[in-house]
Amino acid sequence: MKSTIAGVAAVLLTHAAFAEDTAKPAPVKNVVLVHGAYADGSCWSEVIERLQKAGLHVTAVQNPLSSLADDVDATRRILALQDGPTILVGHSWAGTVISEAGNDPKVAGLVYVAARAPDAGEDYGALAGKFPTPPASAGLVKAGGFAQLSEEAFLRDFAGDINPVKAKVMYAEQGRISDTLFTSRTTQAAWRSKPTWYAISTNDRTTSPQLERFLAQRMKAKTVEIASSHLSMLSHPDEIANLILEAAGQTH
Repeated sequence: MKSTIAGVAAVLLTHAAFAEDTAKPAPVKNVVLVHGAYADGSCWSEVIERLQKAGLHVTAVQNPLSSLADDVDATRRILALQDGPTILVGHSWAGTVISEAGNDPKVAGLVYVAARAPDAGEDYGALAGKFPTPPASAGLVKAGGFAQLSEEAFLRDFAGDINPVKAKVMYAEQGRISDTLFTSRTTQAAWRSKPTWYAISTNDRTTSPQLERFLAQRMKAKTVEIASSHLSMLSHPDEIANLILEAAGQTH
């Protein structure tokens, strides 16, 4: 009788352990990184190195920054190349891009890094106008239907805690945006249906930290605050990589 009870108990424990294991989603192996305005895919270089060391398959999108539709198409092309569940990460303007593209069935979670996160059809400019105007806004220089940050605004307000030599290289490489890029409106908000994470840059002079907090709270994201400029992925790559690893279900 005792042996029978012991046997039943063992079977129940086995089933309980199996149920616990199956309840946990398998770690995600793919990460797609989307850059924002005034940047290119190389801005993720420090984070890419750390994620690759952790065994993840990482791809950086190269956005044309010519329209929301063009940037979403560029992101979807990269998502189509992934062989399974993927964490989609967006910095700055790219938060708009991943909010639109993130309902792709391959996307297992979204990570926002000092990023925009508009609701479907929302006038993001009107929303941002309810918060303090960041200093970088005064440094926008327009020409020929496109815009970029002045060197002073780029070095001081966009990349304020990046080594000045490296920041000047980034200034030379910066992606120029269409004049109409920031007036685009999304048709969907993937953060309403996907697990989300958000990294707030508390020393941000390109996007208001108060706005970032509002966006993170609205989407009920798992949030970290980093004493960083707008470019936290370069000045604090460990923290950003760790947040992405957490989203991917990886231990770190």
